[in-house]
Amino acid sequence: MPRASKRKSDSPKSTSAKSSRTESVNSASGKTSKFGISVDNLFQKYANKLLGMIDPEGIEALCSDLGVDHTNVRILMLAWKMKAEKQGYFTQDEWRRGLKDLGVDTINKLKKALPKLEAEVMMPENFEDFYCYAFLYCLTEDKQKCVDIESICLLIDLVLGSQFRSQVDSFTEFLKNQTDYKVINMDQWTNFLRFCQEISFPDLKNYDTDQAWPVILDNFVDWMKEKQS
Repeated sequence: MPRASKRKSDSPKSTSAKSSRTESVNSASGKTSKFGISVDNLFQKYANKLLGMIDPEGIEALCSDLGVDHTNVRILMLAWKMKAEKQGYFTQDEWRRGLKDLGVDTINKLKKALPKLEAEVMMPENFEDFYCYAFLYCLTEDKQKCVDIESICLLIDLVLGSQFRSQVDSFTEFLKNQTDYKVINMDQWTNFLRFCQEISFPDLKNYDTDQAWPVILDNFVDWMKEKQS
């Protein structure tokens, strides 16, 4: 008899606990579903319906609603967060990935998240990845491996100008005046970041040509020294 009584008292508790867990799961699922629907609805607001993705015109509309210019570095940071593959376009999967990581599903939330995104990108463990991504994002043609000088000057100012103003101004001036290079490759691009981080500027005292710097940086240093003499 005591055992039967125990079973009777246990049964409601078990049912109640199971019901509570089910409600919790359903509630969480409902929140997730609601968030996903909001993210998708926002995507549709800017998407080109024929292409099934957000195109340059849609990105301009997005930028307008965010109150930032389409050339603002934060838009490039947003593309990095989405892991967008094609410049000027966001697919729905990329859009979902980025907004989910940011935890936003409205324009106002996205606008408020941009300063935090910038802070995240500027963290040392993230910035090099973002810097490399910025170069790859500019490769708009199949099998393209280099970026033209004019575009590089704009890009380098965009991604490094706030941190290394003097180096960027001098290097872009050099690039615009030299005639040996019409394009920049990834190795040259990444080494300029290392140059900014490691080399004393503008005295260049610790620059050592034996450290296997790209020739374009050797030429840049020679050009700087000629200007200073």
